[in-house]
Amino acid sequence: MTVFDTQLPPDPMLERRRLVQEASAKKLRGRKIRSSVFMSSLSGALVVSVIPLGFIIAALISKGASVISGTFLTATPIQPNLLDQDNIGGIGNAITGSLLVDGVAALIAVPLGVLIGLYLSESDSRPSAILRAVAEIMTGLPSILFGVFSYIYIVTAMKGYSALAASIALSMLMTPVITKAAETALRDVPVTLKEAGLALGARQSKVTLKVILPYAFPGVFTGVLLALARAIGETAPLLFVIGASIIYDWNPSHPNTAMPLMIFNYAGSFYESQQAAAWGVALTLVTIVFALNMIARLVAARMRREQR
Repeated sequence: MTVFDTQLPPDPMLERRRLVQEASAKKLRGRKIRSSVFMSSLSGALVVSVIPLGFIIAALISKGASVISGTFLTATPIQPNLLDQDNIGGIGNAITGSLLVDGVAALIAVPLGVLIGLYLSESDSRPSAILRAVAEIMTGLPSILFGVFSYIYIVTAMKGYSALAASIALSMLMTPVITKAAETALRDVPVTLKEAGLALGARQSKVTLKVILPYAFPGVFTGVLLALARAIGETAPLLFVIGASIIYDWNPSHPNTAMPLMIFNYAGSFYESQQAAAWGVALTLVTIVFALNMIARLVAARMRREQR
């Protein structure tokens, strides 16, 4: 460096670049610190939520696995007595009752929820805004209110308890969940697909059935199975409407029973054998719900891979 170079004033561009680099490095350090704190908080929240779940699953397995057997899953319940307190039969009718009640509820809720979700995804009118608000409110309502509604308008009208009344109560619980899932999935469909179908001369109904719904089917299917998994575990809507039955009965107009209701009854029973059986019913129910959730995720993931 010559004497002439040392007498030159500092380059303002280099000075500005240095200041920008220092400011960027300072901001980057702050972002890394905030990111580390946020990730640590998320990890802590995950641990806090997983620990109780782990204890619950461990309790279900340790107390319920010894109860489950082939007879327990297929036989009908028997009311124990003081002389034979251990003979309680099985829960076969509760399993079929749950399948009947939730199956009929799905037949009601799935078409209705998908149609409402399709309408909400295609319309931004005032009626659609009101309907969307109603669906959101229904999602947060206590489930027992649906049972009370079904008792007043279904059980009273039919003059008797029935599996159909329970299905209607559960369908009201499932419909808003399916509606929100369907609306979200349908809104995620690229507009270009719809425009391409209309540009080829297809009617709006054909584009909806052949293009939009197949593309959104993974999300809709996931929402349906999640809603069904929630309905399977509900007890409150069934208390007032389903009645009580200890036999296999596939007639929706007759009284029936379900696994959540059997857990509720067995847990408060006088007999220790029925209290122990409540753990077995709970483990069976949790296994079914877990299987439905896994099926929903696997099917949705596979469909998304196929679409890509």
